Amino acid sequence: MVASDTANKHTQIKVRREITPHLEREISRRGLKKTKGRGNALTSPSPCRSLAVGHQYSSLGTQPILCGSIPGLVPKQLRFCRNYVEIMPSVAEGVKIGIQECQHQFRGRRWNCTTVNDNLAIFGPVLDKATRESAFVHAIASAGVAFAVTRACAEGSATICGCDTRHKGPPGEGWKWGGCSEDVEFGSMVSREFADARENRPDARSAMNRHNNEGGRMSLNDNMFLKCKCHGLSGSCEVKTCWWSQPDFRVIGDYMKDKYDSASEMVVEKHKESRGWVETLRPKYNYFKPPTERDLVYYESSPNFCDPNPETGSFGTRDRVCNLTSHGIDGCDLLCCGRGHNTRTEKRKEKCHCIFHWCCYVSCQECVRDYDVHTCK
Repeated sequence: MVASDTANKHTQIKVRREITPHLEREISRRGLKKTKGRGNALTSPSPCRSLAVGHQYSSLGTQPILCGSIPGLVPKQLRFCRNYVEIMPSVAEGVKIGIQECQHQFRGRRWNCTTVNDNLAIFGPVLDKATRESAFVHAIASAGVAFAVTRACAEGSATICGCDTRHKGPPGEGWKWGGCSEDVEFGSMVSREFADARENRPDARSAMNRHNNEGGRMSLNDNMFLKCKCHGLSGSCEVKTCWWSQPDFRVIGDYMKDKYDSASEMVVEKHKESRGWVETLRPKYNYFKPPTERDLVYYESSPNFCDPNPETGSFGTRDRVCNLTSHGIDGCDLLCCGRGHNTRTEKRKEKCHCIFHWCCYVSCQECVRDYDVHTCK
């Protein structure tokens, strides 16, 4: 850790206590009302340490529980839960899709975003260190919350929000504004209020988490697109109505995976300010382009995840399926960490010899085929 009394001239990332107007003021400005529920009941899965909404998301929407019964909520999150019960299921759904996308993006890597049951920290000790993996999880979960809340508002699932009627601009040639533009600004505000509530300490980890949370949310803005519907006789598309829409969340996952691969390594500096010592982050290497607010940052090295290690949260790669023909990280050489692999044959039933019949159905036979499955030793 490097100590200094004055701020370094390089790009720095600091802990910011307030980075947006308070959600209540914004809701009031829009003429909406917060929805304080009776008994503060909501429907939600159990929590995780980073966002305080957790891994048992398979029961989402099935059991009403009280805000006060959710373990791991900090006071600001608890107040948020009580004041905005109506959108808490969307917050939980956002964490769910964030975890699912993490597991998809890392399915062929040594660390495959494994979750741990019956643990407040759903990824185990993996997120205790300020690594690339921690950066990605915070970013994709924050993006997931913003995405799910934005989608719920557009679908009319919540009364405190709706469609975005601002920032439309003039229509283009051959089309006009219509439909329901998704209000990603409101969804991002909710994510910011809830996810960043834990990151108010004047230390490097809070600075890193808040930066990566915001990077995840900004990925939604960067990938919004104009969605249109044709009108006219027989679908002639004489007139089109268009609105702003979020992409499929897989697009966000791919985008953030690229950010993970190009994440910037930082170093920690301490500065004396009026409120005491404050930690900031600056790029470790001056000859690389400094990270922007859309990039992911980290300042601790990742374990190799080859062998089980309860201290780092690594499960190792033994018995993981590998790709024999790949030279990438999912290939047997790299995924198995040089230990070699085993091969077994599996019989699988598949549809085959399919024939289209006029009109209109398809008939298929069922075939049994042999497949080689390769797993790490």
